[in-house]
Amino acid sequence: MNTAYASLLTAVAPAFVVIACGFGLRRLGKLQPAADASLLTLAINFLYPCFIADAVLANRELRDFSNVIIPPIAGAALLACSFGIAALVARAMRLQRPHPARTFTFTAAIPNWGYLPVPLVQAIFPASTTGVLFVHNIGFELVLWSLGVWLLAGEGSWRRVFNIPFFAILAALALNLAHASDWLPAVALNSLHFLGQGAIPLSLLLTGAMLTDSVAAGGIMQNTSRTLIGCIVKLAILPPLIILAARWLPCSLDLKRVLVVQAAMPCAMVPVVLTRLYNADTGTAVRLVITTTSLGLLTIPFWLRIGAHIVGL
Repeated sequence: MNTAYASLLTAVAPAFVVIACGFGLRRLGKLQPAADASLLTLAINFLYPCFIADAVLANRELRDFSNVIIPPIAGAALLACSFGIAALVARAMRLQRPHPARTFTFTAAIPNWGYLPVPLVQAIFPASTTGVLFVHNIGFELVLWSLGVWLLAGEGSWRRVFNIPFFAILAALALNLAHASDWLPAVALNSLHFLGQGAIPLSLLLTGAMLTDSVAAGGIMQNTSRTLIGCIVKLAILPPLIILAARWLPCSLDLKRVLVVQAAMPCAMVPVVLTRLYNADTGTAVRLVITTTSLGLLTIPFWLRIGAHIVGL
């Protein structure tokens, strides 16, 4: 892995360029909100499963039992610990309960686990690492939709983890163990690859468009001290703790790479959606997501470089 800051910045930048394109297209009226639902459905329920299958099939690392069991456990445990740390900070800040304390805890703890790390992992690590990232996300999403939603809204929604991408991962793992890449027709494998390549660009464009909507909602400069502390939690406190966990966990090199990338991620977009759904403090979620994502262009290469040095990537 090339740990030069300029090289890592070059690897990170394309994802932010695509997000910026989505932002601009929405501002220009070329990507209408009315299209969001259908495009998200296309990306999540069709293109993303194709992308998962393309990354998992023929992935020899995922024929190792430890790479199927340990990554979900690590993803679940680290997200649960992140919730605990963010909750302690919210308590120290004496944030009003139940909101914005719950919103702060929920948003500051959750890294962007899907569309932003995937192109980054593809750019700087071997192909096998992308498959381990998907398996890691099984445990991550289980905690997100159970403990995470309970923290936010006082109720769990763990059934949401059983979605089409989840079953796509399980099916792809089973086919990989059956060496399906050796007997599936080349046209099927090539089609999966071709379709899967559209998942991440489309999702990043939609991310940029949704950020535009959040900015238009106003209130970005409100509660700046809360936003600053949230940025410190997400971009300064949690990253070294996760990197140290990656250093000492008895796991594969691919999982260590995944954990270092996750440590460097800004806040995910999902808190903006869920705070609206559960009538929580959407303003706090919006400010943390926009600020950490904007700063991420600079902080992601920094933590990747630190993580690579400490973990020995």
